[in-house]
Amino acid sequence: MVKTAVILAAGLGSRIKERTIEKPKGFLEIDGLPIVERSIMRLIDSGIEQIWIGTGYLSEIYEQLTQKYKQVTCVFNEHYSQTGSMRTLYTLREVIKEDFLLLESDLLYDPACLLNLIADTRQDVILASGTTHSGDEVYIESDDGFLIAMSKEAGELSQVHSELVGISKLSLNTYQMMCRVAEGSFEGSPKLDYEQALVEVAREKPLTVNKIEKLVWCEIDTEEHLQRAQQLIYPMISNTGPSIDLPVKRNILLNPGPATTTDTVKLAQVVPDICPRELEFGDLMGWISKQLTLFVGSEKRYDTVLFGGSGTAGVESVISSVVGEGKLLILSNGSYGERMAEIAEVYRVDHEVFTSSPILPLPLDEIEQVLSQNDGKITHVAVVHNETTSGILNDIEAVGKLCAKHNADFIVDAMSSYGAIPIHMETAGISYLISSSNKNLQGMAGIAFVVADKQKLAALSSHSPKSYYLDLFKQHDNFKRTHQLRFTPPVQTLYALKQAIIETQIEGIEQRYHRYSESWEILIAGLERLGLECLVPLQYHSKIITAIKEPLTANYNFEEMHDYLYERGITIYPGKIGRMQSFRIANIGAISKCDIEYMLKILEEYLL
Repeated sequence: MVKTAVILAAGLGSRIKERTIEKPKGFLEIDGLPIVERSIMRLIDSGIEQIWIGTGYLSEIYEQLTQKYKQVTCVFNEHYSQTGSMRTLYTLREVIKEDFLLLESDLLYDPACLLNLIADTRQDVILASGTTHSGDEVYIESDDGFLIAMSKEAGELSQVHSELVGISKLSLNTYQMMCRVAEGSFEGSPKLDYEQALVEVAREKPLTVNKIEKLVWCEIDTEEHLQRAQQLIYPMISNTGPSIDLPVKRNILLNPGPATTTDTVKLAQVVPDICPRELEFGDLMGWISKQLTLFVGSEKRYDTVLFGGSGTAGVESVISSVVGEGKLLILSNGSYGERMAEIAEVYRVDHEVFTSSPILPLPLDEIEQVLSQNDGKITHVAVVHNETTSGILNDIEAVGKLCAKHNADFIVDAMSSYGAIPIHMETAGISYLISSSNKNLQGMAGIAFVVADKQKLAALSSHSPKSYYLDLFKQHDNFKRTHQLRFTPPVQTLYALKQAIIETQIEGIEQRYHRYSESWEILIAGLERLGLECLVPLQYHSKIITAIKEPLTANYNFEEMHDYLYERGITIYPGKIGRMQSFRIANIGAISKCDIEYMLKILEEYLL
């Protein structure tokens, strides 16, 4: 976990010199607070323990911050007036001993992006946004999510992927490589900027570009930038802008989906009526498909196919479309594995069900035995990643290795994991991944999607269709040819999904899972306090859905407990594990630790 940050603050601020004669640019005020101090406060709130500020112009004013914030230390670049930002960063080489966040001093931004970067498991991540039209942009060219080049002139790049925000997470190794680049360049290029050094390093090692399409942020270099920051950006990140009074009661949904949504997702559905055959709407669906792919894999290798329907529509589409004349092995340790088998029965797909304990991990050695005994007859293997019945998390990477060993395509139902638990399709060897809009993505119910290997999709053209509406190949092929779905899509729900994707990008999947996990830890502690026992051993939990044994007390009745909680704004679900008497609590959606604490308080009132 990154605990150090570096702020580059040596610049003269010459393009806004009327305001920077007596104070550096970082001390321009928005709503009475210097922008650099706001950034320091956000960093501390995000868990940063050491903040180094590289200073130059009017450095003594930055030194005042060291008296106010114990986390802050300033390092002076004595060559600031003749050098670029890389020289300031290089000046810190004696004190930087670990990975760090790198920020520019003149930024105003949504603080959620800091937690996103910190939680990201990748070491080197350059934060980027979509088009801002703000003036003075630094454009980024990337390939498959990795940095290729940066320039202030879009024409100098082969293609523009995004815009540099000015916030990055860098490993110590990358920083040291940047310093070596700088040492070889300072004599001939004293004005070297850190962005140029990053591009040079990117020639030797992959540096990730994390594009958050709708990130709210701005850089303040000119008077026009300052006005934009005050009038547009700050109201958006401080929630002081215009709002709509929603006459909608907020319910805390602790069922395993649909989940509680944000007001912004709800409001995204309020759009002008549009025929879904219009090019504009096709562009929306194309953007959604691309972003859903990028959450789990490369758009070069994978593509996402959308369907109107619940998540089961996606599962049914894959099972009915991809197996063909082969044989499907279904690994079932819960109701949703059983549902796959029921779908296979309906479509007369040749299949075998491997049933295992609903509260213990899949026995990999026994699964391999089944694959070996079938001597290559099994062409596809399907499993539920996070079994919604119990909340047990199945090891898809381990199963994926078995599939690769036995030359079987791997199908994963990621309904209750996608959007929260990080998934890397290529690493796990997944050919088809299925999910929906209404669980961890925190969108509205009504859209199923399949992220599929493009080569596997293309090969389906020779399969005889078993379903008319849910034919996976035809759905994908039709969209590629016409930019339309074959049948009428849920228009407003797709607009809500767009907003949900944006909010997922801003929060970050790793950070969302961290938030869910914190709520789960509070839930588990509360259940223990109340004397309630989980069905699944804690070490096998997904930390998203928890199955709880019903208490053996005379005053307990699930329906009465459900109604007691429901009257107080909380929804829970009964259990679904055979004859095991249980109920389930899911800690997904737009809920907080406070919501879980409130639920535990109400649950205690009922039980006692």
